[in-house]
Amino acid sequence: MFISKPGAVLDGGLSARLSGAVKRIATTAAVATLCLATAAGVQAKTLKMAYDADPVSLDPHEQLSGGTLQLSHMVFDPLVRWTKELTFEPRLATKWARVDDKTMRFTLRQGVTFQSGNPLTAEDVAWTFKRLQISPDFKGIFDPFVGVTVVDDHTFDLVTKEPFPLVLHAATYIFPMDSKFYTGTDENGQPKDALVKHGNTYASTHASGTGPFIVTAREQGVRIDFKRFDGYWDKASKGNVTDIVFTPIKESPTRVAALLSGDVDFIAPVPPTDLDRIDKNAGTDLVTMGGTRIITFQMNQERVAAFKDKRVRQAIVYAVNNEGIVQKIMKGFATPAGQQGPKGYAGYKENLKPRFDLAKAKALMKEAGYEKGFSITMMAPNNRYVNDAKIAEAVASMLARINIKVDLKTMPKAQYWPKFDERAADMMMIGWHSDTEDSANFSEFLTMTPNKDTGKGQYNSGNYSNAKVDELVEKSLSMTDPAARAAVLQEVEQILYDDAAFVPLHWQNLAWAAKKGVHIKDVVNVMNFPYLGDLVID
Repeated sequence: MFISKPGAVLDGGLSARLSGAVKRIATTAAVATLCLATAAGVQAKTLKMAYDADPVSLDPHEQLSGGTLQLSHMVFDPLVRWTKELTFEPRLATKWARVDDKTMRFTLRQGVTFQSGNPLTAEDVAWTFKRLQISPDFKGIFDPFVGVTVVDDHTFDLVTKEPFPLVLHAATYIFPMDSKFYTGTDENGQPKDALVKHGNTYASTHASGTGPFIVTAREQGVRIDFKRFDGYWDKASKGNVTDIVFTPIKESPTRVAALLSGDVDFIAPVPPTDLDRIDKNAGTDLVTMGGTRIITFQMNQERVAAFKDKRVRQAIVYAVNNEGIVQKIMKGFATPAGQQGPKGYAGYKENLKPRFDLAKAKALMKEAGYEKGFSITMMAPNNRYVNDAKIAEAVASMLARINIKVDLKTMPKAQYWPKFDERAADMMMIGWHSDTEDSANFSEFLTMTPNKDTGKGQYNSGNYSNAKVDELVEKSLSMTDPAARAAVLQEVEQILYDDAAFVPLHWQNLAWAAKKGVHIKDVVNVMNFPYLGDLVID
């Protein structure tokens, strides 16, 4: 069946943007029954929120991205999740313990039901895990694993190929799916569990998780409506939001204006140019944190012969004034980067600094035989990272100073990611927050040799390949001595730095804002996955 009318409508000037039919999300009769009523005695609280873009799909395994993971924490629930202190707290798993050096046993929370009404069991975890292992985006995270062994309805083992130090880190990305809900075929005769990137599948438009919110209506790029799942297991949560109206607003000034006018209650990200304005506004609260997401450009060596020459790649890195970008475009609200992982991560090396030097860049181009330069294409999103389009324009201008002519195209992220997967330009922007809060994750996805079978290098659009990097990263994944492992990961960063494997820009800081009385400080975190199920509104 189809869910009934969407939740609360945005007030004021934004309502006109949302006119027209809203696509209903099909689910089961049980879901409709669960979400129609608010618990007796609890006052309904509607959160009107605006991000710069909406998730591309309801399928939690279709794309490894911030938008997908933010949605996953709303509709689904992980086995364990990160705390603000970057420790682990139980969610669907209540406890875990080592059985041996390759096996960790988990106990599932009892009495948990999916939004369809089906009970959560260890078989759902095993089914979900197999799906993760075939996901082009996620299988790189789970390559070290053999799989899940079901012990009983509420007990299972995660088994790795070798001793593995990041089992719990990976468990934060296991959001059990409702295996019964996704079994069978849809109205078109297609398997309900089909996993297709940028495809119109059952799982991309239907959802049944164990999370705090049910998707009741969705129109891609326009609006998503959520209602509190009355059967949500976490009765200890103080969260009192009963409905959410989510509106993607790409333009930063419009997003900020919507908050200041009261059309929305919560926005992210806050552009650096408006931090002071929101902070001083009597009706809003600003929350900021130092970030760990690296923003980079990758140079496609299969598309541009010159990029195979290390001196050309080095010249490009020397030509890009990333400290200037941070000061002028980011208004100081970022940290210039010379490597992948930020300070505090195991692979961080203090000596790997940004290295803007235009004279050095020109000398390297001349040495490589490209003094007169060449032409390239460049693509970047215009609503995924803070000031992404402006940053791309700045980099293109900087490359012109070493005679590299850039044909730049920017586009919304819904259009950008398919182009990124196609490797459709010579240089492409990519930002990355370590999925495991660990240095190795950057290399696993961004700089290891692309391998479709393992998922390694899934987001390496530059097709950079260094056998030593691959060897060291693989080695680190089975090392349990923290000091020795850090030394290996630091060696990886040094090789990438010397090789100019990519163009490092900065680590992007985080900023959220909300109207007074919406206590976002309690639910935001450095991963940028706000735990909205715990949000309290006065």
